[in-house]
Amino acid sequence: MFTASDDRVSSAADHDQRTRGYPDLVPLLANRIPQTTGRRSVWINGRLHLGGAEPTVSATDHGLVVGDGVFEALKVTASGAFAVRRHLARLTRSAAALGLPAPDHDVLREAIDAVLTDRDFTDGKLRITYTGGAGPLGSPAAYGPPTLIVAAEASPHPPATTAVVTAPWSRNEHGALAGVKSISYAENVRALAWAATQGAGEAIFLNTAGNVCEGTGTNIFCVFGDTVVTPPLTAGPLAGITRELLLEWCEIIQRDLTPTDALAADEVFITSSLRDVQSVDRWGTTVFGPERPGTERISRSFAQRAGADPDP
Repeated sequence: MFTASDDRVSSAADHDQRTRGYPDLVPLLANRIPQTTGRRSVWINGRLHLGGAEPTVSATDHGLVVGDGVFEALKVTASGAFAVRRHLARLTRSAAALGLPAPDHDVLREAIDAVLTDRDFTDGKLRITYTGGAGPLGSPAAYGPPTLIVAAEASPHPPATTAVVTAPWSRNEHGALAGVKSISYAENVRALAWAATQGAGEAIFLNTAGNVCEGTGTNIFCVFGDTVVTPPLTAGPLAGITRELLLEWCEIIQRDLTPTDALAADEVFITSSLRDVQSVDRWGTTVFGPERPGTERISRSFAQRAGADPDP
């Protein structure tokens, strides 16, 4: 670690949660959103929409009305969508957690092929969204049948490094949605917007016990010498696909991390399906040194193994 500060969580915890500031965020966030180039393809319930065809869903879809749905985001490379098998398995687990019918994996694979065939980009993002379908204008269960959407578009490579900050809100590791990749993502949207106002590319949540949990869309890892540590699933993070693969391919310990532990690390990195392994150069006002051999070792190992098998 290069320099350190003792402000750790206090500045985030002292943030006035009643202050929204949405109008002030608009210009800042607009400049930070990667511009999509190329054609976006969308498949909804068996129908493929290309180019100018504007797909729609029902105004009473329970995903829109109450966020009753789950999703997956997959990296697309020249070889196609990465780790499809694992993403579909997690989609099924998330659907079961919300009481949704199990999605049909054969149909999903056909939809994935449909949106990626004849694409005009190499590197991109594919998103699967699965909701309860039509339902009441409230919390009772959806009527169905479920809505299934698969969409793909070009996506730029993320930068090699990023800055993170501690979110001023906690993640509830005991909540009904803990570990579920739900489309109820407003909390993450809010935290990521707050991180942008702090000049950071990701916000890290602590859980109700005060331990490090996860980012808005990432898992977090700390390097202490030759030892790599990540929070266990009992701390409340999503079981990320990149996280899962790293645990299988590399020597990584799962244990609870306090904010003090994390900021005393020699290196910190975050992972996700779209970021792969991304180094953290700054956490709040704590700056990590330019030499990050542990992160480079993990990143290199992941790139090699993922490149050798597009569906590990």
